[in-house]
Amino acid sequence: MGRAEARRAQRQAEKKGGIRRFFTWRKLLGTAFGLILLGMGSFAVLYMLVDVPEGNPKMELQANVYKYADGSLLARTGEVNREVVSLAEVPKEVQDTFVAAENKSFYDDHGVDFKGTARGLLNTLSGKGKQGGSTITQQYVKNYYLDQDQTVSRKLKELVISLKLDQKKTKKEILAGYINTSYFGRGAWGIQAAAQAYYGVDAKDLNVSQGAYLAALLQAPSQYDWAVAGPNGKRLVKARWAYTLDNMVEEGWLDSGKRQKLTFPVPHDPKPLNGTAGQKGYIVEAARQAVIKQTGISENQFNRGGWTITVNIDKKKQQQLEKSVETQLLDKLDTKKRKLDKDIQAGAASVDPKTGAVLALYGGRGQNEHWISNAARTDYQPASTFKPVILAAALDQKSKTQDGRQITAGTRYDGTSKRPVVGSDRYFAPENEDDHNYGQITVQTAMNQSVNSVFAQMGVDVGMDKVMKTAGKLGMDVEELEAAPAMTLGSMGASPLEMAGVYATLDNHGKQVTPQIVKSAVHQGDAPVDLPDAIGDQVISRQAADSVTSVLTGVVDDGTARGSVRNAEGLSDRDIAGKTGTSDDNKSAWFTGYTSNLVTSVGLFGEAAFDRTDDDGKKIKKTAQVTLQGAGGGGRVNGGGFPAEIWADYMGHSVGKAREFDLDTDMGAGVSPPPVTHSPSPSTSPSDDPSPSHSPSRSPSSEPPPSSESPQSSPPASPTDGATSEPPPSPSNRPGPDPSSTVELPDLSGDKRPDNNNDDDR
Repeated sequence: MGRAEARRAQRQAEKKGGIRRFFTWRKLLGTAFGLILLGMGSFAVLYMLVDVPEGNPKMELQANVYKYADGSLLARTGEVNREVVSLAEVPKEVQDTFVAAENKSFYDDHGVDFKGTARGLLNTLSGKGKQGGSTITQQYVKNYYLDQDQTVSRKLKELVISLKLDQKKTKKEILAGYINTSYFGRGAWGIQAAAQAYYGVDAKDLNVSQGAYLAALLQAPSQYDWAVAGPNGKRLVKARWAYTLDNMVEEGWLDSGKRQKLTFPVPHDPKPLNGTAGQKGYIVEAARQAVIKQTGISENQFNRGGWTITVNIDKKKQQQLEKSVETQLLDKLDTKKRKLDKDIQAGAASVDPKTGAVLALYGGRGQNEHWISNAARTDYQPASTFKPVILAAALDQKSKTQDGRQITAGTRYDGTSKRPVVGSDRYFAPENEDDHNYGQITVQTAMNQSVNSVFAQMGVDVGMDKVMKTAGKLGMDVEELEAAPAMTLGSMGASPLEMAGVYATLDNHGKQVTPQIVKSAVHQGDAPVDLPDAIGDQVISRQAADSVTSVLTGVVDDGTARGSVRNAEGLSDRDIAGKTGTSDDNKSAWFTGYTSNLVTSVGLFGEAAFDRTDDDGKKIKKTAQVTLQGAGGGGRVNGGGFPAEIWADYMGHSVGKAREFDLDTDMGAGVSPPPVTHSPSPSTSPSDDPSPSHSPSRSPSSEPPPSSESPQSSPPASPTDGATSEPPPSPSNRPGPDPSSTVELPDLSGDKRPDNNNDDDR
């Protein structure tokens, strides 16, 4: 080794020696031991200083008060719904379900899970929020002696009190306290109220399977309530139910053979809370969920009471909406003679387009009969009430047809039923209602008569990704849906509240409107809750929104809603825009429409009222989606029937002095039509765009009469390159004529399809 290398080795040795002098194992161990002693000493001091506080048997629960927009009382809820029962009144197997679900070591621990508590403390310090790991004793202490805050000081107090409580009380006393103070959802505090709320029995009559469900429910009462849970919530609660029973087998508390025979105990439908019968229950539930969502508090905290919540509901409009459903639908049903009439569910929402306030809401026949609010449910198709969204996307994006012409209200499309769309990467050939062929018609007439083949092609022309993006901007929940051509028929799910918001945005000239049920919310002693803005940004151009409104006046003046709406009392001289809709198999029927000051969406839904077997021997479960066909003793239930009649009766008594539409557009039925031209032969010159006019007068669209045959007498012009540059024919890609070729046809005033009573669309 040379002298240079020797010097380097000496320097490295000196460096290591210096590190060792500062960080020896002895010093590290000494430091760690010192910290442990310091922590133990601090905990000992804390243990001596913190005593078990006085518990409040009623947990100081108060009522929650709900008021109408005018300040009058709507409902008072939140009184303590709890009956304390002794542990002896709860079957031993049911007791064990709570231990198995929450804290298997409960009977052996000293009230604290140190590992879980340490994890909770670390997560609190690191800002990760609430985490699991608490014992039953700790949860009881949190419920009965402390609060729900996730702070380090509260966690440390919980730890000390739990240790002391475990010494002062027996395990049976602690378990009894826990199951009597826990919140189970449906306004039920404690196991006795929960047993009644979910199974209609006393706690002493619960079986082990029911007990396992109630024990599983404590983790997330709203998400796991079977009556309102979505598919994911149902999957999770069933998994937790099974987890609970499997733990019981593992601990020797349940025979494995008996476990295998147990089936999931679906709970009964909920009953309304005090003061929330009829429509009040739906309004209260919507307001409650809105406040919880906005504040981020737990249901447990909310149900401690002390809230004063004022809703936007206008008492007079609410009463009128209920009356309109009664007179225009329920009075016409005969549930004794026609069992089918029991399957009819109605939902409606009425919104102020300038403020977003929900002024009236109809959720169903009352929570005692139907817990889920039909105004907010999103499991039925909005059908052709989605067509205005397609047109809005086309106009906002300045989209063009397959042969390069800009889409307007006057653009002509091929309205042949079952015509394959052109330009799509998948085969789609929708049928028009009654398989009716229309020939070459304008977009205006296609909207008036709700022609599926036209809007399917328009969706592809615009691009379905752009259509779905526009739907999201307007307020529909379409984020996870596939942008497929079939969506042009409104095959996604939507609620009356959601569709009222979409149309309110159109009514508000393209500025987003989000329906808002709560006007104000204040908790006792706190500042008012900061509510979100109901009016948002400009999501589509005013010209696009106003043009859609203009086109939709034609549906009322000259289309599928004319018979029910235009001639209704109080509406004959109003500017009205709207759209009908009838879904596949007639499982839902809609009318959503608006004046300048009020938007209302009405939906009818076919929901099986009882288990049965259909004519083909297929079993139909209660709550399954079924057809509306035959309801009220008639045939198909169309959007132009019961829904439009309810809408018209309500709006006729509610719109007040509605102004004329203030529209920034030169197209659609809301403006003067273009000059009449007669060109009997095909032409390649565009004839889409009407001459500009801002006249407020309405006039029927001028169209050639629809043909019951395929429109071959006037062949379309040659397809453009864009419409024909396709792969060879295949099941998923078949050639066809250009669906939107430019053809001059005679314009005849008053074009209507053959008169079918309340005829509508798919």
